[in-house]
Amino acid sequence: MFFTRALPLQLRMSTYGLESQQHFLSLGPFLQMHIGVATRPLWLPPSFTCWSAVRTHMGLTLLTASVSFKFLRPPPCIYTSSSCSEATPVQNGLFFCSLYLIALGTGGHKPCIEAFGADQFDGEDPEENRYRSSFFNWWYFGQCFGALIALSVILYVEDYIGWGVGFGIPTVAMALALSLFLYGSKFYRHQVIFSSPLIGQKTVSDTEVGELLVNKSRTKLSHTDQFRSLDKGCPEKSAHETVLNAKEINLFARLIPIWGTCLMYGVVFAQCSTFFTKQGSTMDRKIIGHIEIPPASLQCFIALSILVLVPVYDWIFVPLAKTFTGLEQGITVLQRVGFGIFVSVLAMVVAALTELKRLKVAKDNGLVDMPTATIPMTIFWLLPQYILYGISEVFAMVGMQEYFYDQMPNRMRSLGIAVFLSVLGIGSFLSGIVISIVDEISSRSKEGSWFQDNLNTAHLDYFYWLLAALSALNLCTYIYFSSCCNVTKSEERIFVYGEVVN
Repeated sequence: MFFTRALPLQLRMSTYGLESQQHFLSLGPFLQMHIGVATRPLWLPPSFTCWSAVRTHMGLTLLTASVSFKFLRPPPCIYTSSSCSEATPVQNGLFFCSLYLIALGTGGHKPCIEAFGADQFDGEDPEENRYRSSFFNWWYFGQCFGALIALSVILYVEDYIGWGVGFGIPTVAMALALSLFLYGSKFYRHQVIFSSPLIGQKTVSDTEVGELLVNKSRTKLSHTDQFRSLDKGCPEKSAHETVLNAKEINLFARLIPIWGTCLMYGVVFAQCSTFFTKQGSTMDRKIIGHIEIPPASLQCFIALSILVLVPVYDWIFVPLAKTFTGLEQGITVLQRVGFGIFVSVLAMVVAALTELKRLKVAKDNGLVDMPTATIPMTIFWLLPQYILYGISEVFAMVGMQEYFYDQMPNRMRSLGIAVFLSVLGIGSFLSGIVISIVDEISSRSKEGSWFQDNLNTAHLDYFYWLLAALSALNLCTYIYFSSCCNVTKSEERIFVYGEVVN
């Protein structure tokens, strides 16, 4: 909403701006993992997290300043006027610089802090390994609790008090969180990474290994027949480290088909923060008397559904499913992700039907050519699609985090979380490409573009049907690849320094 209200930008351009920031936010971890590996592979997650958190805090501070001082932002937009004063290049540049600085910082600490949290559980201890599976559920629970605060309290403050105060609250919260993380640093377990399979070099000398190695893993990394062409890089008489590198890269390559079939989910996921919010802004948002709910706050129902479903999943569904399947996790991780993708298809179908209803109400009340008029249809019609998004996230998002972390070799697990985040980043990027292509093609039709600024003459319902069809086809592809994928067991994937057990 800040893009269209305060800068202001057109609907399509504001969507591009938000999605570009989102895919940079999600691709940042993947890129920084590679940069970190190439420049200093022995960086420890706590220190890297701290520096990244500092960058995030700097971005938040700059963002707060850009909306608080008059000379750093354009004049307020008067909606009764036919035109609004646009932001200057300097104002736009400062604003987007703060967004990308936040994305750069968040992209650094987000994968490291989650992998570091999961590393606190010993994978070789059966009881701790069981709790590590629950860790991803409750990690996402915590994230959604924070999102709920942001989508309710913070958005209300931004709408009715000011953008400066709204952005200032997370700035202070980030500083407090960093202080708390530093305070607990003496209690953490640390893993030392001795080399990188991606660049094929040791990062710690043999002397340093003897000094740093405390608890040496004794489990093995087994051989696989998939991607056998990579075995050419490790002949029988090669050094142990070379053999290990090739096997770990082999293991990484096996994740690519699943990663590719998850990208369409990232495209669908991008819609809840863009077009869904704009839909809500045209509808009746009153809840009690004259109190109105901000359209973006409806996303809090995604968080609410997740906060309800995560305990249900962990405490009820998993034990119940375990009695039928005999699996410690109830169902396999790939089954969990697949069901989440299926629910996302249902969410797009419901979104298309709801938008069709909204357009009909606008036409019946003669509001088609009145883009600023409130359509006499409560915003809570959008609730079903938001709740379906929440159900989908409990299965797909948490499942993908656990899968990409768990199937990575020990010394590549931060990269595994970064790979998961890249699904959202590339999905957001692909969403922008799809919007561009559809906009170009639909603009040539008599009805005009599907993404007109006047949503009453646009056709978001067509776009949602298109996404539902593409997601359904993608789900079939996912089922095929997941049925061919061999999930490695925990005891077969752990890194052993100086020894490869066949």
